Amino acid sequence: MRNKLYYQDPYIQAFSSAILKQERDVAGNWYVVLEETAFYPTGGGQPHDIGTVGGKAVINVEEIEGEVRHYLEEPLKESDGKFQGVIDWSRRFDHMQQHAGQHILSAAFDQLFHYQTVGFHLGKETLTIDIETETLTGDEVEKTEKLANQIILENRSIEVKWVTEDELSSYRLRKATKVKEDIRLVIIPEFDYNACGGTHPKATGEVQAIKILDWERQKKKIRVQFVCGNRVLQQLHEKNKILMDLTRLLNAPEKEMGQAVIRLLETGKGLEKSLEQAHDQLLHYEARELLAKYKNQTIGEVYQNRTIQELQKLARLITTENGDSLVYLLSENENRLQMVCARGTARTENMKTIIGKGISLINGKGGGSDSFAQGGGEMKISGEQMLQYLANS
Repeated sequence: MRNKLYYQDPYIQAFSSAILKQERDVAGNWYVVLEETAFYPTGGGQPHDIGTVGGKAVINVEEIEGEVRHYLEEPLKESDGKFQGVIDWSRRFDHMQQHAGQHILSAAFDQLFHYQTVGFHLGKETLTIDIETETLTGDEVEKTEKLANQIILENRSIEVKWVTEDELSSYRLRKATKVKEDIRLVIIPEFDYNACGGTHPKATGEVQAIKILDWERQKKKIRVQFVCGNRVLQQLHEKNKILMDLTRLLNAPEKEMGQAVIRLLETGKGLEKSLEQAHDQLLHYEARELLAKYKNQTIGEVYQNRTIQELQKLARLITTENGDSLVYLLSENENRLQMVCARGTARTENMKTIIGKGISLINGKGGGSDSFAQGGGEMKISGEQMLQYLANS
């Protein structure tokens, strides 16, 4: 598809072209096919360009059945003349920086550690490569990032060359290409030779910088997350703003931020433990109050918005305190009804059977043992109605 103008010059921001056809796809979306285009269609891990054609917004560009389709917000008015296409340059140049940066980083991993890149995705904020290794150390990351940025600093040329399949043997390709004709090589001399159809700047210096943000294992490979160019500055701006906000909130200088956060977490854990102990103590008091309230030792209560875990704790406290007790605790939680049924060791009722009868009325699920069971379901009946049903089961 050598008629694509970005193949001739990726810096083209505006062009004129006649329309070969305009129609809807099977989903009813309008698109045009141009005689020539500088718009890059989605492919090779790189997203499509956006912009305008004839003043109408281009929202997607796809290569389908050998033609580049420019999807428009609304159709163009019919005309025999040419329409002007305008590329969203900030998006285009960002993609050029990221894609060229990916070539540099992948080549650096390959050159230093023979880690082949087997996957690439260019996202809206970050980009990733999948490299063929199961482990990656911080030292390897540091060395790779350093080499990549050295190549950028040297401002090496980024060349594009069209070759035949027979000519490929003259180049040290980083990876084999499946394309058999019209092969487009993107070359950083003495560093990287790679078949690619994407957009790239003319020199590595325009990539500006590369920063690896994180890496994680994905099956038997490592996924590396990074940013290039203006995205490095954006990441720095966002992280610096967060850090400045934290220094004010924690009243600690930047270099002591880690220790300040550790102290805060430890304080939070201490408070959580104290609150949990206080809550457990309150549950003990509540259990004793319920035992005192129900002289016949059959306890039934309906609550609002109490968790099943809290009902379970309370039921266990009651049955442990009094082996003759029989407990039905329910909670109405918005459109859900939850319940716990328990008995002391001196009783013989089967709680699992009773809870099973209850959940059958509310399209619910539950389970447990003969002495302790729980369940829940839809609020098909009120908590009081369920309590009466359980007590009579």
